[in-house]
Amino acid sequence: MAAPAIDPNAGLDAEPILRVEHLTMRFGGLVAVNDLSFDVARGQITALIGPNGAGKTTVFNCITGFYKPSSGRIVLMSDGALPGPAIDALTDTSMRSRRVGDGGIYLLERMPDSEIAAQARVARTFQNIRLFTGMTVLENLIVAQHNWLNRASGYSLLGLVGAKSFRDAEARAVEIAVAWLDRIGLKGRADDPAGALPYGDQRRLEIVRAMCTGPVLLCLDEPAAGLNPRESAELNELLLSIRDSNGTSLLLIEHDMSVVMEISDHIIVLEYGKKISDGTPEYIKNDPKVIAAYLGVEDEEVDDAAAELDQ
Repeated sequence: MAAPAIDPNAGLDAEPILRVEHLTMRFGGLVAVNDLSFDVARGQITALIGPNGAGKTTVFNCITGFYKPSSGRIVLMSDGALPGPAIDALTDTSMRSRRVGDGGIYLLERMPDSEIAAQARVARTFQNIRLFTGMTVLENLIVAQHNWLNRASGYSLLGLVGAKSFRDAEARAVEIAVAWLDRIGLKGRADDPAGALPYGDQRRLEIVRAMCTGPVLLCLDEPAAGLNPRESAELNELLLSIRDSNGTSLLLIEHDMSVVMEISDHIIVLEYGKKISDGTPEYIKNDPKVIAAYLGVEDEEVDDAAAELDQ
């Protein structure tokens, strides 16, 4: 059965903020990601999906600096920087980044995770919630702003003497944190331990904690895992507001297809570390290769798989 007669790129003409080129990640003799290329469009929600073991989290770990790829290039273009000769010129040097106009180009495969977070402004969440459960809800969001609070404190000295510049920065950090808590309906629980929140609230708190770092790209690893339908709806609302109100680009891994299809602008499908489909939600949900991958059948059984799904 041929691929459906739907344009896979309809509405996907936005400029990229992230470009993954020929990414390969090997663990000894195991190839977890094999020659993978895709773009994440600026100001859109891109989903990376696929069966268990497809290599999705490995891709995230390469983008965010937890793994150094075996080969390939991962380029982040912030603040309007566009792909072009500047990227190739940077690649030919030993540099990690450079300014281009009002923006910057970052070769993430060359950068440690701390620089990717602080300089390239890429934030992420994990499959397992990693809040500071003994700290208050408010403190979790303030500590996320440690990079500029450290600078404002003169790396401790100005903070110790109570300098006005540090007190102003601290007040601003609290203001940002309270604004995010208000957006997710948790302002009234600001002084409660984060570990005392219901599971769904902890998920949303972890996402807004990442947003308190001021990312241009937010990577979410299974944000809907363990959520009930009401909590999933609240998550969808939050992620759409982050895209629409904050202009942040999102890249997410998710197994809940109702979430993926409802909020994604663009979907990339992996199987055994390779890209098997790439396009709009409408294209992806009708692609026989995707149907076959999720039903666990061989390529020659794709027609039967598609027919089974249509029944």
